[in-house]
Amino acid sequence: MARRPRRDLLAGLTVAIVALPLALGFGISSGMGAEAGLATAVIAGAVAAVFGGSGLQVSGPTGAMTVVLVPIVHQHGASGVLTVGVLAGLLLVALALGRAGKYMALVPAPVIEGFTIGIACVIGLQQVPAALGVPVPEGDKVIVVAWRAAADFVAHPQWWAVAIAVAVALLMLAGARIRPAFPFSLVAVVVATVAAELGGLPVSRIGDLPAGLPSPSLSFLDLSALPSLLAPAVAVAALAALESLLSAAVADGMSVNHRHDPDRELFGQGLANLAAPLFGGVPATGAIARTAVNVRSGAGSRLAALAHAGILAVIVYTAAGLVSRIPLAALAGVLLATSIRMVEAGSVKAMIRATRGDAAVLVLTAVATVALDLVQAVILGLIVAGALALRAVARDVRLDEVPIRPDLSGDHTDEEHALLAEHIVAYRLDGPLFFAAAHRFLLELSEVAAVSVVILRMSRVTAVDASGALVLGDAIRRLEHRGVTVYVSGIRDGHHQPLRALGVIARLDEAGRVFATTPEAISAARDRLHHAGVLTAASRDVVPG
Repeated sequence: MARRPRRDLLAGLTVAIVALPLALGFGISSGMGAEAGLATAVIAGAVAAVFGGSGLQVSGPTGAMTVVLVPIVHQHGASGVLTVGVLAGLLLVALALGRAGKYMALVPAPVIEGFTIGIACVIGLQQVPAALGVPVPEGDKVIVVAWRAAADFVAHPQWWAVAIAVAVALLMLAGARIRPAFPFSLVAVVVATVAAELGGLPVSRIGDLPAGLPSPSLSFLDLSALPSLLAPAVAVAALAALESLLSAAVADGMSVNHRHDPDRELFGQGLANLAAPLFGGVPATGAIARTAVNVRSGAGSRLAALAHAGILAVIVYTAAGLVSRIPLAALAGVLLATSIRMVEAGSVKAMIRATRGDAAVLVLTAVATVALDLVQAVILGLIVAGALALRAVARDVRLDEVPIRPDLSGDHTDEEHALLAEHIVAYRLDGPLFFAAAHRFLLELSEVAAVSVVILRMSRVTAVDASGALVLGDAIRRLEHRGVTVYVSGIRDGHHQPLRALGVIARLDEAGRVFATTPEAISAARDRLHHAGVLTAASRDVVPG
């Protein structure tokens, strides 16, 4: 931490300047007020910086978390949100202790991209009332609220608010193209605030803020409400884990040698979410935009994120009066620009062009995020992505008939090869034998006809589950019912357990028809046909290669 303190402190200052309007805006958008956003940025930002698993991560209130919190505020009030934060913190600590961090990397890219697009849409819609200068209408669905706000604006236009919001958003978007690392958001907010003050413009302001953080307290905790808040807490914890680890991975990609510890990151975020509610803060996560600014500004250690929290704390204690005069429309403009910048058009186009399945998952997740809620959207996206992946894997599973080669079947004469070929067919199974592919396998194998022996070569089977094992057993029974003798070869070590547990190969094993190699199975089949007096004609034979 002490190697480059000046660069870390400068990076922390830059991030604090960027974070200030975002913390205010997200606090207001959540329904908990600007002071809640500031408390979250200070407390959660400091705790996560010290205990988290990424030295470059910056944590605080985020747009994604705001989207989840709005319905909780409507249903359970401010005390419910604070309680949910504590419960979510406990869940995150439990996930960390259970070493669940590595599993978050398994979320497919189309789900994350669709999730991000949906969040961007929701954040933009949330800003409509403030950008239009009208009171926030009743409702917990952002589309309905935005529509009602638009109707109120048509009835009573507030053009100064619209002008401020549009001007701030345009300045941020244009400035980002010229100098991405420069904090144009703060410049835009300062200019808008000065203009509103000097011109006496009739626009709503943030209003009075406490000159400091409140004393830590658990007075909000209502034990009788815990059962009803558990489901929202699970949603908040899942989102905090997903967004924080995604943000930490982004920081790794932007740096040269830095790598985060996912389990420690979950632990740090858990502690941050346990601490923030004690000071009136909302649940927090790692913030991708602020983390990216931190890395671009030259941060090399935790000192930068810790300095960001400290600078915001100084602002809370010394400049609350100035902050209270910021127009709400200016913060709406900041968040509108932020929502637009969240969507990377190039990445979205590339993913839509990748495969139809990826495009479908992306669009479905984005629409579900707007229409339902974030956790439901991610779960739905995962289910659809998983189903498409299983479908693709099932299509790749093959049951191939392969000609027997002399080098595989031992020392046979040409006549014996011809005779064997008339009565023996061997199949090679490739890929995973599980529920998604098992029935197609059964249909193909059941069509085998006019042979005395079938050899199933399983050395290339990559996985076997209970469904696949049962279907394999069913296929063997059907063949034997038709008088076909079945031999099995090449079962991998890890696959014996499910096959034996379900009785699939027990009978074959007792009869001596399970072999380690295909040549052994062919030799046994030849001996059996010799003893049965079957080898009397000529034809063809096939074996798994």
